[in-house]
Amino acid sequence: MPSIMSAEIRTVPTSGRSAPTRGHALRLDIQGLRAVAVGLVVLSHAGVSQVSGGYIGVDVFFVISGFLITSLLLRELATTGRVSVRSFYARRALRLLPASSLVIAVTLGAAWLFLSEARLAEYAGDALASALYAVNFRLAAAGTDYLAQNSPPSPFQHFWSLAVEEQFYLVWPLLLLLAWRVTRGRRRLVAVPLGVLCLGSFAAGVLVTNSSAPWAYFGSLTRAWELGAGALLALATGRLERLPAALAAPLTWLGLACVTLAALWYDDETPFPGHHALLPVAGTALVLAGGCAPTSQGAAWLLGRRPLVWLGGLSYGWYLWHWPLLVIAPAALGRADGTADVLLAIGLSAAALGLAWLTLRLVENPVRFHRVFRRRPRRALVLGAALSAGASALSLTATAVPPTIEVGDPAPALARALSDAPAPQARLTELLTTSPTALPSNLAPPLPKVKSSRSAVYRDGCHVDHSATRARPCVYGDRSSSRTIVLFGDSHAAQWFPALQRLATARGWKLVSLTKASCKVADVTIVSGHKPYTACDTWRSNAIARIKTLRPDLVVVSSSDAGDPARPAANPLHQWATGFENTFRDLGISGARVAALLDTPWPKGDPIDCAARNSLQLRSCAHHLPEATRDATRGAAIRTAASATATTVIDPTPWLCASRTGICPVVVADTAVYRDDSHLSEAYAEALTPVLAPSLDHLVGAR
Repeated sequence: MPSIMSAEIRTVPTSGRSAPTRGHALRLDIQGLRAVAVGLVVLSHAGVSQVSGGYIGVDVFFVISGFLITSLLLRELATTGRVSVRSFYARRALRLLPASSLVIAVTLGAAWLFLSEARLAEYAGDALASALYAVNFRLAAAGTDYLAQNSPPSPFQHFWSLAVEEQFYLVWPLLLLLAWRVTRGRRRLVAVPLGVLCLGSFAAGVLVTNSSAPWAYFGSLTRAWELGAGALLALATGRLERLPAALAAPLTWLGLACVTLAALWYDDETPFPGHHALLPVAGTALVLAGGCAPTSQGAAWLLGRRPLVWLGGLSYGWYLWHWPLLVIAPAALGRADGTADVLLAIGLSAAALGLAWLTLRLVENPVRFHRVFRRRPRRALVLGAALSAGASALSLTATAVPPTIEVGDPAPALARALSDAPAPQARLTELLTTSPTALPSNLAPPLPKVKSSRSAVYRDGCHVDHSATRARPCVYGDRSSSRTIVLFGDSHAAQWFPALQRLATARGWKLVSLTKASCKVADVTIVSGHKPYTACDTWRSNAIARIKTLRPDLVVVSSSDAGDPARPAANPLHQWATGFENTFRDLGISGARVAALLDTPWPKGDPIDCAARNSLQLRSCAHHLPEATRDATRGAAIRTAASATATTVIDPTPWLCASRTGICPVVVADTAVYRDDSHLSEAYAEALTPVLAPSLDHLVGAR
């Protein structure tokens, strides 16, 4: 959460209340508006469904921040004709870093103790990025990594907004000073380039929301216009102070209504920020604008109430503490799924408020107002650098010294056992039945590295993202071979790439990979990003056209059983069977044989995290048939379509679940079966090559 709490707005008070500085009236309504903003965010994170759009509280803070910080800079410019950049950053270091460094250190320690040992390196990286105000870029990149999108939230995720704000203020004082000097202090002219920049940032936000939602949400470029909106208001303060009360008061109430409407109306399905961010940003701007001309009839009557002012004074600390508690405390309390219900979340949020009060009294104010830093910006900058360096060093240390995961005895090497077996399927059935109850000491790769493993299809960018519409063929194996096989589908087809690549290399086949994120094989338009996934339909048509020109010997198709039709039919089995049949017939026109790999059974939750928590009791992480089958209707539809098109169906269920017991273990021999909550691990898929080979050898050799 942006700080927006400069010393010029708040001077001491351990009670959390604020006192005005000389010559400037304290805006209690802003303190109250901060309370509304942080309250919305906390309630939304706590799962209170009535404020499903509470995340817009961050946007409210951005606008307030731009207004207050720019007002501060303009006063300095009007008084001295210059901006002391060193003093500016010294004030921000004193205001932000003591509390944020403390929260980073405590959160990292709690994550080390209570969260998944397999993810500690990931969380330590988030802590380091938070200490360096760059975590928003890390989160945006993770959000566009298809295999990382369903990961549990990081306890440092909320630091993204501080990162966006500090990236803005890295350049804003210098730009403002430059514009001030070029225009000779004429505020109207200063507002022109700022307005152009805001329009550009807003346009980028709208465009990027449609093409890459994670970068739009976490990006500083797409959020800068919100801080800029507050800055534009600061430039217009002189005129706003002369607003008649009859106009100023309704503006504030209208603005508060806009913020409230966004919080109640928006939800997780709202494409955000995009143009939807206009409502809370405009609402905040109206409250700030109308409040420049104080009137007893305005929203300040409500926002200036003592409880809201007190809460606004604690908003920074409350925001810092509430998210780590919501993420870590349920695991510390032994919750099986690691999440909190609404009542527990509200209780944890209340505890975070208590921590915020203690942090203000014992850390923030004592450091911020200590006489040793008074009029000594160099000392403040040294302290800030030391705190950032300390938090960074702690993060790096956590990466170098991860917590120990208890392990049991070594297990047979799965890949070797199947390769050497005269009957690989029989040997695999035996290993599934005798899967280890404790994490093997020779697990390959080690548990923390299972998720980060990426086959060539991901490393080479061959698995295209949601926005792509053109097929990007990537060729592996023997490129000059007269035998060509094609892998076609979504990420549940791409998960088989390690096995197909190994098989193609051994047999001298040419392997062409054509896969796209969440794009189903069936000719059925599904929903993605809360709208019809038409990019998938276009990509599928282009990919099939490409396959027809290749005239391959075999096309291996597969896709996840997840995904809902954009236009659900009364008979889902018929809808999906027709969609699969259309695709299978189109592929058959190329002259290729078609092999449909059914979707793999799904694990129970995240198997890697579960294995880390229960390393000596792996059976508690296993799933069971038939519950492990995501959608039996989809499998039945494939079989129906296959029977009408001479398509071969390959069911991988016996390769993942014991036939006698129906247990689907998370570790078989020395190999983790899954990488996340639905995909096979790279190592397991490759190890299954000898089991998959007979079916494909028969189909390719039959031509």
